[in-house]
Amino acid sequence: MNVTLTAEDTCSPVASHAIGQDAASSVAATLKALSDPLRLRMLSAIASDPRGESCVCDLAELAEVSQPTVSHHLKVLKDVDVLTSERRGTWVWYKINPNRRRAVTTLLDSFAPATVAGPWTEDAVDEARRPDFDARVTHLADELAAEIPELDSATVLTIVRESYSALARTARVTSALIPLTERFARQRLSDLTRDRDTAVPQVLFVCVANAGRSQLAAALVNQLAGGRVIARSAGSSPADVIHPHVRSLLAEIEGDGATDRFPKPLTDDAVRAADVVITMGCGDVCPIIPGVRYDDWAVGDPALASREGVEAIRDDIAARVRTLVDNLLN
Repeated sequence: MNVTLTAEDTCSPVASHAIGQDAASSVAATLKALSDPLRLRMLSAIASDPRGESCVCDLAELAEVSQPTVSHHLKVLKDVDVLTSERRGTWVWYKINPNRRRAVTTLLDSFAPATVAGPWTEDAVDEARRPDFDARVTHLADELAAEIPELDSATVLTIVRESYSALARTARVTSALIPLTERFARQRLSDLTRDRDTAVPQVLFVCVANAGRSQLAAALVNQLAGGRVIARSAGSSPADVIHPHVRSLLAEIEGDGATDRFPKPLTDDAVRAADVVITMGCGDVCPIIPGVRYDDWAVGDPALASREGVEAIRDDIAARVRTLVDNLLN
């Protein structure tokens, strides 16, 4: 009996698309070297050290182990080319291998926080499919368009729709989507209509999740500058909620105003409206806009830190913020 196989009956040649044996062995060796918790903490400390490098004496403070033990762990990371080292005097200094920096950034700022975050929900995406979705968003757009007559109503509607859809991808509480959309859309519309020549300086802080360091930096700028500098924040891949330790620190800085903060996605109009864009562990995610100054701050990630660690990160950011504000106002 002859049997004719359809496309659904045949197997796809997936093996031909798999990672090669040599590459798999190399990646596996690196992942094995990174599988120790202390090594990951040391890697994080080195990556976020403002000096761009750390010595054994610095890293020994991360755990109650001897310096020879620290040196052993660092050698393991060096053997897989994640770190490079240089002896200067008594101490050996370690830094991230430039050829691996992008991979280390992805590990520490994207993969690691995702593994310790709570489960995501699809409720917000389902919310966008509700029959009254279009009417609710259109009503909000009409209200905002009436407040900003200098913008075309179609442009306002597009901004509102995009804002809602972007927030719906990560929102946990669907009942808050419209109020959050209004706040996010208002910020975006304000950026679109900003006159760079007459407005006060504006800074945009960008990290991966917009749930920690970029939120702290924006709050600290707004507190210190008292309206003389405006700070925004955004994430290249925003989380659904702000990190709990960071939220409590924001409450200390902003009081009740901290309740208005939520992770927001990065948009081109936010970059165009900024005088200064500061990235914080998210790599080259921002579009390059003429006339905008760019900088990168290597600071620790609160998502992976203890309460005490988050406070140390805040203090580090605060020192940088003071220098930034002084530079913008003088």
